[in-house]
Amino acid sequence: MSAYVYILASKRNGTLYVGVTNNIARRIYEHKNDLHDGFTKKYKVHILVYAERYDDIRDAIIREKQLKKWNRAWKIRLIEESNPDWRDLYEDNLLQD
Repeated sequence: MSAYVYILASKRNGTLYVGVTNNIARRIYEHKNDLHDGFTKKYKVHILVYAERYDDIRDAIIREKQLKKWNRAWKIRLIEESNPDWRDLYEDNLLQD
């Protein structure tokens, strides 16, 4: 089963959120529709701007913890390397298992 580390943004260069999931389409849907109380609902962080796929959830969790420790500039650089226009990858249907 695939696992994903992902970064959501409120807007270009806005508030960022790093998460991990075993079902990215479902999880991003939950974020976008504010189905759970928490950070992304409170700060309206709903745009999927970055994702990495892993074959093992344990590797994804390790990577999530690493990214959460990164400073903001490093996260922005990571996003812009693969998504310079800050497209919503969920809306672009670029998610595949």
